[in-house]
Amino acid sequence: MQDLISKAATLLEALPYIQKFSHATFVVKYGGSFMDSPDKAVREGVARDIVFLEAVEINPVVVHGGGKAITRALEQSGAKTEFIQGQRVTDEAAVKVVDQVLSREINPEIVRTIHELGGLAQGFAGTDIFTCRKLWLDDKDNPGQKLDIGFVGEVTKVNVAPLLDCIARGFTPVISPTARGEDGKIYNCNADVAAAQTAIALKAMRLVFMSDVPGLMRDPKDAATLISHLQSSEVDGLKKAGIVDKGMIPKVDSAVAAIKAGVNKVSFVDGRVPHSVLMEIFTDKGVGTEVVA
Repeated sequence: MQDLISKAATLLEALPYIQKFSHATFVVKYGGSFMDSPDKAVREGVARDIVFLEAVEINPVVVHGGGKAITRALEQSGAKTEFIQGQRVTDEAAVKVVDQVLSREINPEIVRTIHELGGLAQGFAGTDIFTCRKLWLDDKDNPGQKLDIGFVGEVTKVNVAPLLDCIARGFTPVISPTARGEDGKIYNCNADVAAAQTAIALKAMRLVFMSDVPGLMRDPKDAATLISHLQSSEVDGLKKAGIVDKGMIPKVDSAVAAIKAGVNKVSFVDGRVPHSVLMEIFTDKGVGTEVVA
């Protein structure tokens, strides 16, 4: 009986959030090693959370990654993976592999899983949704010079019409992080930036980044140093102190850009924790880092 009462209490805690977020758009960036887990239950966990959001009349939009799968596919093709400043060097042969893995393998699998769990989803290749500019990196060894890392782009525009149509029909858009460049060619893009630009373009209420860490921590090796609440004005100080560095920089910069554009809150959660998305959204304390204005 006590177990049933506890379950009822959990539902009641979620009720005001369900009421508050009804018909709101939430963008979820789905990425991390849990996407590759051999345990089907782990892989299905996020999809099940998405189906729950649909059921309580929230409009989820998914932007997914797939870096580990891309690395495996490139290795199988005999290509060497090289990263510069956290960005994958992507030549013409590599971008074809990237497009195949992201848009024709991972994307349909996520859509299929959502359907199998009773939800509704529609997949989109990022090239049909995102426009980008070529990304040039600053050469740290030669100030004023730029590094060419190939077909890597930075999302500059989001085609919202098909996404809005999808949402209006009750389907969850699932988008791969590729984009069409100004030259008409396909580019590989950072999924965090793509998700943030999607949230901005759709005027989403919330943006949730899922990865392999509990959130933003003052000491990356100590989960006890998790920063549960962060104001966007504090980010520059954290970057200068080296607390935000490497792969966290595009995530946090994207979070700040989304907040400045009107997204109410951005959350960083650990996708390896079962139902972390639901716990972050529908409980009083949450489980990760929340960034607010």
